[in-house]
Amino acid sequence: MTDKKLELRAQKIRKILPILKKLYPSPKTALHYSTPWELMVAVQLSAQCTDKKVNEITPKLFKKYKKLEEYVRANPREFEKHIYQTGFYKNKTKNILAAARAVKEKWNGTLPRTMAELITIPGVARKTANVILGELYGVSEGITVDTHVRRLAQRWGLTDHQDAVKIERDLIHLVPKKEWLLFGHRVTYYGREYCSAKRHNHEKCPIPDGLSA
Repeated sequence: MTDKKLELRAQKIRKILPILKKLYPSPKTALHYSTPWELMVAVQLSAQCTDKKVNEITPKLFKKYKKLEEYVRANPREFEKHIYQTGFYKNKTKNILAAARAVKEKWNGTLPRTMAELITIPGVARKTANVILGELYGVSEGITVDTHVRRLAQRWGLTDHQDAVKIERDLIHLVPKKEWLLFGHRVTYYGREYCSAKRHNHEKCPIPDGLSA
């Protein structure tokens, strides 16, 4: 990347951040949960699925499976029925139940506090790990890149990449570390409320096309 291109991106992010901060001063994950383990389950279920749909499914799921040990003992075929509507339910079942066993056996039932440890858990990549670290421990080891962050980072000209890991790498060089924790949430809420993937009038978006061109 040329120095000129990097400076243009830095100028854009300096304009984008205050707008996002004003719109969403203290954003939190939209996923509903009561315990750290429930957050882990909800985030894994949210892969290729909307948070809204996950929140429709988890109340019944969390009522049936109240403790980590119940996930460890769960029958996969029965578990699949409860999460079917989130899509990719067989793979999600495999990962969530394997994650439960890993957390119980390796960390005595407590989710670890580092990226290096979290990404060894089945079904956990950087996106899931970033959400858990930020939500539960207030730790910033990166920026959560979901579908909204990926799409808007490209639209705003902050990255040339499609891959989430490479997009995150570009963003962490632009966004001040003190903003990492909330940046992903803010962009996600912005994408849902103002600038969705559906066809719409971008002139009404608070972050104008002239800024993101």
